[in-house]
Amino acid sequence: MNETNGLIHIYHGEGKGKTTAAMGLALRSIAYDRKIIIFQFLKNGTSGECKMLKEYNNVSFFSVNPFSKFTFQMTDEEKKITREKINETFDIVTDLAINSNANLLIFDEIFASITTNMICEEIIINFLKNKPKNLEVVMTGRNPSQSMIECAHYVTEMKKQKHPFDNGVVAREGIEL
Repeated sequence: MNETNGLIHIYHGEGKGKTTAAMGLALRSIAYDRKIIIFQFLKNGTSGECKMLKEYNNVSFFSVNPFSKFTFQMTDEEKKITREKINETFDIVTDLAINSNANLLIFDEIFASITTNMICEEIIINFLKNKPKNLEVVMTGRNPSQSMIECAHYVTEMKKQKHPFDNGVVAREGIEL
C-alpha cells in the first residue's frame, strides 16, 4: 500500500462518534472545495450534521430507511423492499462517485447493512478494489469483517466505556441526533 490519495477509512466499534468522525471529515473536505458523496445505510438522513451538510452544493446526500425501523423490527416484506432500495441506491451512488470525479465517499452504517444481509459484502469489496484512484472512502458501523479491515488503510475503533443510554437516557437533539 504505497498510495497517498484515495485511501480507505473504517470507523467502527460500540462507542459513540463513528458517524460524527465521518461527517467531520466531510466538513473538512468542504473547506477545500472537494466533491463529497454521503450514503447513509439504514438511516433517514435527519440528524443535525446531515441537515447542515445538505446545505452545501458540493455534497450529494443519499439515505435509505424506507420504514424508519431497525432491521430486527421489519417484516420480511419490509426487509425485501429495504434490501432492494439499498442495492439500487448503492449502484446510483457508486456510479455517481465514478462519473463525477468525487473526492470523498462516505458509506455510513455500511457494516450493519452487510451483517443484516441488506447488501453483499463482496459487492462492496469489489467496488473498493476498483474504485477511482483518487477517491477517498470512509465506512462506518459495527463489526467490520476481517476482509473489510484488510481493504482499509485507516482503521479506528470507537470503544464505549460509559454511555448515558445505558441508564435510560434517550438520544438528545444536537448531541446524538
